[in-house]
Amino acid sequence: MSQSAIEQRTLNKVAWRVLPLVVAAYFVANLDRSNISYAALQMNQDLHLSAEQFGQGAGLFSLTYLLLEIPSNLALERFGARLWIARIMITWGLISAGTAMVVGPVSFISLRLLLGAAEAGLVPGVLLYITYWFPNVLRGRAVAIFLVAAPISNVVSALLSVPLLGMDGFAGLHGWQWLLILEASPAVILGIVVALVMTNKPSDAKWLSAEERVWLQTRLDEEKIKSVGPKPSWWQTALKPKVMALALVYAGRNVGAFGITFFLPQIVRDLGLNTTEIGTVNSLSYLAAVIGMVLWARSSDRTGERRWHLTASLVVAAAGLAVAAWLGGSQWSLLALAIAGIGYYACPPGIFAITPSVLAPTEAAGGLAFINCFAQLGSIAGPYGAGWIKSETGSFQDAMYFMAAFSILAAIIAACIGVPDKAASTPTAAGGQAALPKLS
Repeated sequence: MSQSAIEQRTLNKVAWRVLPLVVAAYFVANLDRSNISYAALQMNQDLHLSAEQFGQGAGLFSLTYLLLEIPSNLALERFGARLWIARIMITWGLISAGTAMVVGPVSFISLRLLLGAAEAGLVPGVLLYITYWFPNVLRGRAVAIFLVAAPISNVVSALLSVPLLGMDGFAGLHGWQWLLILEASPAVILGIVVALVMTNKPSDAKWLSAEERVWLQTRLDEEKIKSVGPKPSWWQTALKPKVMALALVYAGRNVGAFGITFFLPQIVRDLGLNTTEIGTVNSLSYLAAVIGMVLWARSSDRTGERRWHLTASLVVAAAGLAVAAWLGGSQWSLLALAIAGIGYYACPPGIFAITPSVLAPTEAAGGLAFINCFAQLGSIAGPYGAGWIKSETGSFQDAMYFMAAFSILAAIIAACIGVPDKAASTPTAAGGQAALPKLS
């Protein structure tokens, strides 16, 4: 069999075995992370939570996530992806379900901190895991397929959460409690599946033939040899201007993206919509974000241009929020919010596409970890800032201007990052262009 045939057959098997599992994990993680935004439609009143207290709890999830992200990645390398990712999923599922038992601000914030600690390391862990299986030329697309799970999970969350809120009073529990308990169960189930079927590395893959294992491992080892060199410390990588710029861009994006994620149901409710209409409108908004994210990434890949695609995504997000705030109580603001969502979800693939062009191979792991960790500061500031402004002013309009301002700052920084105008294509081992099998 030709080298090209072995290559394509191996990559097909890897793609269909590895990607569905990690995409499912990220899908469920986002479901458990953001469903609190729908629970808040009932929970805040039952627990007497102010918008500021809710925003504080929503945002502080990212604090423990940030603090434990790197230790979690180190644990993944030590114990193996199969056991560690399974541990992450099972513990976060149990804690997410436990959030249904909170009785006030202190217990709510405490459980959110625990949830962040449990989930810490999932995203960078999967990004690291992808490097174990995919050659450099295919990692960008593999990461893009992985990341698209986030907006898709928000579509499902909007459609699923509203009916669960309707279970209010069943078996003596509130609707928001049923929502948190039932939407947490897939994480525990999937964690058990991961523990049973995930494969740590190619050499352990019994589902690959000996010939396929040799080809894949040889290809990955060749890339490691090419990248051998002095490995700088993480802080030396972090202090590089382009790395810090990307970290600031991601953090600025997260101020608005996470603020909107956690408060969107309440913003839409303030426009006069009922609970069922909130679920429908939000699902359509996130569906538009999924489509926009895919088209944006394809445009960037087709043209090879990165910087202005990234900058434009942030400008679109800021403009959408600013217009929504300016329209105030008008239901036309729903369209503006959907446009903002498209911009926010188009941003991360752009950041991850630029990162390899500003880092040497020996700097990639430390640089990606720093960028992702620093971005969590925006994930904390966005929900807390939006909640505090809502509590002080009684309106989400100023909160949306606040989030839009950070998006504009991020866009300005993105525009100043010097990156190659065209992305160089990388040949495969067989001399052609690699083609990752289409999973979506």
